[in-house]
Amino acid sequence: MQSHDRLFGLYLDTHSPLHRLSVGWKYLIVLGCTLTALVVGRWWLSLGLVGLAAALLLLARVPPRLAFWLGWGFSMMVVAIASYQFIVGQPLDGVMLGANLVGALWLTRVLTYTTPASVLIDALISVTTPLRRFGFPSERFGLAVAVMMRSIPYLVGSFSTVRDAARARGLERNWFARVTPVVVNAVAYAQRTGDALTARGLGDEEDNGRYAERREAR
Repeated sequence: MQSHDRLFGLYLDTHSPLHRLSVGWKYLIVLGCTLTALVVGRWWLSLGLVGLAAALLLLARVPPRLAFWLGWGFSMMVVAIASYQFIVGQPLDGVMLGANLVGALWLTRVLTYTTPASVLIDALISVTTPLRRFGFPSERFGLAVAVMMRSIPYLVGSFSTVRDAARARGLERNWFARVTPVVVNAVAYAQRTGDALTARGLGDEEDNGRYAERREAR
């Protein structure tokens, strides 16, 4: 599994109890626990979020090297946010923010490791379908989430790839050499994604409607 695929994780069929739990309950667990920690804003609750996420990943029988991997970029972001809070004299806020980030990521992996991506997207579309009467494009919303789930890990992986290439050439201190390829890769990825969507007829309302009819027929 490539590093950018490891950020959110890909479906693993480990036949755990969480695999048998309906996707709706898993969404409620993830959103409920994450939002509660964010709204309450207590460091001990945030640490509890991390502990709960770790326990659920172990219950899902995800290998620890995949379940708890954070990656260089994400780790640096957590350290930077927490360090700033320590510097300004609010260490408990640093613990809370860092724990919230890690806990939210690990809980997201509970979803992605135990549920196929197609099921996750179909569940979102089904929940937002009643909003069609108000003009909400539920199919496009599901498609946007699917693209986001693939794009963010790809861009994170691009940073790691470019960093390693720059280090091999002795350019690790040259920010221009490190940032420019990432921007070029991001633009190229967006162009390829747009071309793929256009080729599949997913860029207009008429084809989105046909997709919805096919999904409902299943």
